[in-house]
Amino acid sequence: MTELATHPAPATTSRRPAPRSAPNRGQLRTLGVVLRVLSTLAILFFILFPIFWLAVTAFKPEGEVFSTSLVFTPSLESFGEILGGNNDLVRPIFNSVVIGVITTLISVPLALLAAYAFSRYRFPGHRGLLLAIVATQFIPGVAIALPFLTLFRSLGMIDTHAALIIVNLSLVVPYITWLLKGFVDGLPIEIEEAARLDGCSQVTLLWRVITPLAAPGIFVSVVFSFLLSWNEFLFPTFLARTEASTLPVGLMTLVRPEGVAWGQMAAAGLLVMVPMLILALLVRKHFAQGMTMGAVK
Repeated sequence: MTELATHPAPATTSRRPAPRSAPNRGQLRTLGVVLRVLSTLAILFFILFPIFWLAVTAFKPEGEVFSTSLVFTPSLESFGEILGGNNDLVRPIFNSVVIGVITTLISVPLALLAAYAFSRYRFPGHRGLLLAIVATQFIPGVAIALPFLTLFRSLGMIDTHAALIIVNLSLVVPYITWLLKGFVDGLPIEIEEAARLDGCSQVTLLWRVITPLAAPGIFVSVVFSFLLSWNEFLFPTFLARTEASTLPVGLMTLVRPEGVAWGQMAAAGLLVMVPMLILALLVRKHFAQGMTMGAVK
């Protein structure tokens, strides 16, 4: 009888793939920074490239407006045409500046007084009146253009600065009243109580206490008030002919039956931006502070 020798089978070792190491916190942070930078650059490109191309077109000679080349001899031909040629826009520019400045000088103090009243006093109809002011922002301009046209025609105020200023006030004051109310709501009432204990009258309180504290909101209101007035197109189209014509309406003279004067349109577009750029540079510090202050109490 033979004995069978049994030999154990050789052990097989299976090699598992080494697990991939998860990205550490530093890598994730770097990736996040890269994505933020790329997204910021993309947004800046979409915002600034049209302005860049507008400037390039404005300084191109008339015969090279449709060329995509960036190599050209700069020319002021388009600016000369809109400022002294057949399409003189000097008067519309002057009218827009005058109407915008007067609208701002009237609307901001009125809105500040109204915002303070809505913020600090609870009079009968307080909430309903405040909601009515907000509701005016949802009324299409076309719906009230005909009533304004009929009113000013009966008063003999068509093609006057006063008519456009009144219309702009009706559009701007409700908006910046609501805006300034948010700033006044965030001001500590204890400061006002201390000022009253020191003998401040209501006028002195508004001028020496509320106005300095609400300065960031006032600067924001100034920018928005002038911007809304400067860009208004619908009502000047109805109410202005020649004497009170504003710049947005004056730009329509560049649209002719034979085509659009694109070089002159680009030059006028740069001129439209100049006042707002100057205003933004003057109040940029207060504007940035005001845009964040009004939302936090």
